[in-house]
Amino acid sequence: MNARSPRFEGGASNPPPTLGWGSLGVHVWVKLLLVVMLFCALFYDILFKLVRYWILDPTWSHGFLIPLFSLYFLQQKKDQLLSQEPKPSYVGLVGLLLCIAFYPINFVQFQIAYFEFLLLIPAIISIVLFLGGWSILRTVWLPIAFLFFAIPLPDRFYKALTMPMRLFATDISTIVLNWIPGIDSTPSGATIDVLYHGRPLVPALDVAEACSGMRLLMAFVALGVAMAYLHQRPIWQRSVLLLSTIPIALLCNVLRVIITALIYILWDPRFAQGIYHDLLGLLMLPLAFGLYGAIAWFMSNLYTEEEDGDQSAPKVIRRDGGEGRP
Repeated sequence: MNARSPRFEGGASNPPPTLGWGSLGVHVWVKLLLVVMLFCALFYDILFKLVRYWILDPTWSHGFLIPLFSLYFLQQKKDQLLSQEPKPSYVGLVGLLLCIAFYPINFVQFQIAYFEFLLLIPAIISIVLFLGGWSILRTVWLPIAFLFFAIPLPDRFYKALTMPMRLFATDISTIVLNWIPGIDSTPSGATIDVLYHGRPLVPALDVAEACSGMRLLMAFVALGVAMAYLHQRPIWQRSVLLLSTIPIALLCNVLRVIITALIYILWDPRFAQGIYHDLLGLLMLPLAFGLYGAIAWFMSNLYTEEEDGDQSAPKVIRRDGGEGRP
């Protein structure tokens, strides 16, 4: 990347300059453009299938946003990235050749579409390693790995994950509905049989695959990784924030199923399906972010810094509870 931070003669107190992408120079941008064009030409078939997947399957429509987040991560690492000198590694070239060789092998032997999509990530890592070296790869590995959230899971694996989530939402929603006077509900697999004032509601309330919460979980976990990456926090706090995305997503999905059931029972079944059902799912995102923000705020306020009149010397807290100055 050939952009180096110039030395300052004014001493250590002078802040380093803010580097911009324009410092790369035209020749570097031309090289990057050529690399991107060659990558798209080389993996055109895989990229076309992936984008088509994002367009046709609403579950993975968030795939369009994931590369934008990765670019934003690179922007956040701009100064660190531009201050490093590229040191190409031929290990990256070997990795890229292996990725290219694996594509026809998978097409003929394994025939697993998921491997095709997943191949894009090691190919990008290999290109960065070949052109920039290990130091640059250590800086940009997470923005590249973040692209994993844009790759659709295999259908068999996806359904194996959604079914337990559907059953969980069904069981919890049934318990809550039975607390409401006049409603008697019974879970039957991923459906809820409802008696309202002794009258059975037909058809039964189906917790469909779209109600499993998998869409919300995948999107919210991806955003949770982004927030944990961007926030300057201790590692344990970032880990808590990341892990909290799973129960938050499950809770919000259960609330969505309960609200849908109440609309179906107490109001009008028409408003519990179609565009209204999808709109209710979108409304769960602000709730999820609110809960996530509450956890982040709580951890930010676990520790408070005390200040006194003497700011020149640090305060020492002894194990016996006393205080002193060094």
